[in-house]
Amino acid sequence: MTSFKINVNPQIPVIPRDLDKNKLDIRYMLISPYAAAHIFYDEKSGETTYNIEEPVLDEKAKADLAKIENAMKELVNITSVIGQDQDSILDYIDKTTRLIISELGLKIEEEVFNKMFYYLYRDFVGLNEIEAMMHDYFIEDIECNGAGEPLYIVHRIFRNVKTNVKFDTVEALASFVEKLAQKTGRYISYASPLLDGSLPDGSRVNATYTKDVTSKGPTFTIRKFTKTPWTPIQLLGLKTLSPEMLAYFWILMQYKCNVLIVGATAAGKTTLLNAVAFFISPENRIVSIEDTRELNLPRENWLPSVARTGVSTTGVGEVDMFSLLKNSFRQNPDYVIVGEIRGAEAFVLFQGMASGHASLSTMHADSVDTVVSRLETPPISLNPSLLNSLDAVAIMTHAIVGKEETRRLREIVEVVNVQNDGVALTNTPFVWDPAQDKFYFKKDSKVFAKIEHRYGISQEELHKEFAIRTKIIYELFKRKIVGYEEVGKIINDYYKNPETVMKNLGIV
Repeated sequence: MTSFKINVNPQIPVIPRDLDKNKLDIRYMLISPYAAAHIFYDEKSGETTYNIEEPVLDEKAKADLAKIENAMKELVNITSVIGQDQDSILDYIDKTTRLIISELGLKIEEEVFNKMFYYLYRDFVGLNEIEAMMHDYFIEDIECNGAGEPLYIVHRIFRNVKTNVKFDTVEALASFVEKLAQKTGRYISYASPLLDGSLPDGSRVNATYTKDVTSKGPTFTIRKFTKTPWTPIQLLGLKTLSPEMLAYFWILMQYKCNVLIVGATAAGKTTLLNAVAFFISPENRIVSIEDTRELNLPRENWLPSVARTGVSTTGVGEVDMFSLLKNSFRQNPDYVIVGEIRGAEAFVLFQGMASGHASLSTMHADSVDTVVSRLETPPISLNPSLLNSLDAVAIMTHAIVGKEETRRLREIVEVVNVQNDGVALTNTPFVWDPAQDKFYFKKDSKVFAKIEHRYGISQEELHKEFAIRTKIIYELFKRKIVGYEEVGKIINDYYKNPETVMKNLGIV
C-alpha cells in the first residue's frame, strides 16, 4: 500500500463567535496535512477573506506535475476504484503515478512527490480547486459567479466570505461544471445548459453552462450536505432560540403535533427542522421525504426517501416528492417529515395531517398570513378547513445582532382556527425581541389545550413537564453536552426512564 496518507476528516476546531473582526486570523486543517483554511481580515480590501492554503510547488515540480496529469488522463480509470475505500484509491493512484514517472524518466524527490500526489488525488478523485472546501465543516454554500471571479462561500460563523479560489478561463470552468454533472450522474451541454443534481455525499448542485444563460460563463452553487447536523443544544449555544422553545417543541413532538417551520432562503429552516426532529420519541417510526438529503436523525426506525429527477428531457424515471409522500402514508409512519413543501405535495401532506398522521415540514414564508395565502392559492390551492390540522408555525429569520449576521427563531405561532375566508385566529406563546436580543414566552398555550383534549393530560401536568425539560436542556448547555450522539441518547433515555436522566443531571 502507498505511504501517502491523508485525513479528510480532521478535528473540527472551536471558533469563538465574539472575535474582533479587525483582528481575525484563524487557520484550521481541511485535508491534513496538506490543505488548510486561513480566515483573516484583509486590511487592503477591508473585508474578511477565506484562503485555501495548499502545498507550494516550484516551477520544475509544476511542469512535471502537468506532464504526469496529461499521462494520467490517458491511463487512469477512476470507475475501477469507485466504491472502494480511500486506501485502495490512494494505492491505485500511487502505482499509476510511479509507473508514469518511470516511463517519462522524471526524477522527483519523495517530499515533492507527496505534494504532487495531493494534487493528483484532489483533481482526479476529488473536486479539483474546491475539494478542500468540501471538507470544511463550517461551509454551507460554495458559489461561483463565472470565470475570472473569486468564489464565495457561506460560512456558518462568518457568513458571506470571498475566497482566493477562482477559475481563470471559461474553458477551465466549463470543464469543471462538466465534472460536477458527471459526479451527479446528470448531463449538461449547450443544448441542455442547466444542471440540478446531488453529489455522492448528498450535497446539492445547481449549475449553468453557457454565456447565453449567464453572461460571465458557466456558474455553479453547491449547498453542502452536513453529515453531523446541528443539535438542539448547539442551536441554543448560537442563541438561535431559547431553552423554553426547545422544551415546547419536545412536548409537541411527543404528542404528535403538526409543525411547519417557515422563513426566507437560508434562514435556517432545515437546521431547525433537524433539531426539532431530535425530540421525536424513539419508538415512533419516521418517514422523511426530501428533494436533497439533508436530514440526519439519531435513530434506527427511520426511512429516509429522496426525490429523483428524470434521466432525460422527457422526465423518464422521475420520482417526485408528491409520489413519495403519497406512498409514505402506506408505510405506517408515526411521523412524516417533508423537507420543503412547494406544490402538489402540500395537499397530500395536509390530507395526511387531517387523517391523523403527525407531520413536520418547512416552507418559504415570513408569517402565518403568508403561509395561509400560499397554501390557499395556486399551485397548492388548499381548502382553508385543512389548515386547521396545523398546530404551530415556527418563523425563522435573518438578523443583525451586534453588527453580525445571524439567525433567530422570531416567533412560534399556534394556529387556533382558520376560517373559511382564510382568516387565521392565532396565539403567539414565544417571541424574540430584536432590540434586546432576548426571547420571551407566556404560559397560555392553545396547543397544550389541544393535547389535553386529545390525550386527557391536564395542562398543569404539561406545564410541569415543560419546566422539567427546560431545566434538562439548560443543564445540557451548561455542561457543554452538545454532541450529536450524546444529545440524542439523553433525549431517548428520558422517554424510557425520566427519573434516571433527571438524577444524572441533578434536576429535582
